[in-house]
Amino acid sequence: MSDKKDRLGKEIDVKSIDMNRLKLNAADLPGLVEYATNASSALINPEDEGKIKSRALRAMHQQTANQMDQLLEQMQPLIEQAAKLKKRVEVSEIIYNAKMSFEPMIGQIYHLYIKKDETHLLSIIGPSEWGLEMPYKECIASVELLADHTWQVLD
Repeated sequence: MSDKKDRLGKEIDVKSIDMNRLKLNAADLPGLVEYATNASSALINPEDEGKIKSRALRAMHQQTANQMDQLLEQMQPLIEQAAKLKKRVEVSEIIYNAKMSFEPMIGQIYHLYIKKDETHLLSIIGPSEWGLEMPYKECIASVELLADHTWQVLD
């Protein structure tokens, strides 16, 4: 086979070969170019830009959703604490607007009643200590005065 023929035996026109183009396609380190440089090179398929972005967005949304779930899970105990504190403040406001004829002591248990005229009363006497008939409409809650002067509902 002559030097001027290709594998099929056709004559090669050497003058029509663009040497500048061949120089641009040549690489010192063929493993780093973005296209295959010989028959044993890894198969390189062009990717659709839309698919790449879509996969990246899907992964981003999944990761941020996982992180948001973790944050919500971590926040749950704080939300519960805030709800308990809010309830204590609400009960405390009712008690401090109720009639009481004594000075409550921290750590002591008291009982909040609603009277027949729909007003509130704080008492030392519990619902079971009244005997045959309780003089009030109902006992709303048994409470304990805490050090911060809020009231914790016991039942």
